[in-house]
Amino acid sequence: MGYAQLVIGPAGSGKSTYCSKLHEHCTTVGRNIHIINLDPAAENFDYPVAMDIRELVSLDDVMEELGLGPNGGLLYCMEHLEDNLDDWLTEELDNYLDDDYLVFDCPGQIELFSHVPVLKNFVDHLKRKNFSVCAVYLLDSQFMTDVTKFISGCMSSLSAMVQLEVPHVNILSKMDLVAKKKDLEDFLNPEPQVLLSELNQRMAPQFAKLNKSLVELVDNYGMVSFVPLNLRKATSISYVLAQIDTCIQYGEDADVKIKDFDPEDED
Repeated sequence: MGYAQLVIGPAGSGKSTYCSKLHEHCTTVGRNIHIINLDPAAENFDYPVAMDIRELVSLDDVMEELGLGPNGGLLYCMEHLEDNLDDWLTEELDNYLDDDYLVFDCPGQIELFSHVPVLKNFVDHLKRKNFSVCAVYLLDSQFMTDVTKFISGCMSSLSAMVQLEVPHVNILSKMDLVAKKKDLEDFLNPEPQVLLSELNQRMAPQFAKLNKSLVELVDNYGMVSFVPLNLRKATSISYVLAQIDTCIQYGEDADVKIKDFDPEDED
């Protein structure tokens, strides 16, 4: 069995930086991972690219030949990837062993993991190739400054969870840039009644029923919780990686190593 992280989230949430620091951390601890670029608009990388969608399709070429804008061109590129899952992607995946660990750095267009089926079909293809997949959803912690943005982030994350149907880890990225970390504590372990009270204070009275429904939805889906990540701290990266490894059962099928010993050496 292979293992894979699908790194998703809004544009600017720090997905590529996360992939770079994760590769750096794993190299330091002697763990082998492979980073794959799925963003046809990406240009510069701080990590070695093991596989690159730009070898299949170029966003610049698509925009020039079809007269599409950046967003439309990117969607066309991703649909082209979807059409070549059994050809290009399968051939690329054959270069890796059964126990390899792949990390897919995805584009930041929200529609790709909210309602367009491209990434869903991509994940299903990985499953058919015997990969255990976890979606890693990054959200910029600097935007989690009030209850309305928190609810918005939860809804976006929940949409991706429902769409992709794989184990899911939500990460608050860029924690090292947050000046007042205490402001985020209420959102790491949210109390439903507190959220509802704050929502009602910020919203007009006619939204009271909607606020109640939203808070109940977040509360019922208790899995919509966020893990803070500070990329400057190795312990923080290790903790997040451990959460993801647990989701995909990484290492659980490894052989147990029993150390031989000489009974005469016992005290």
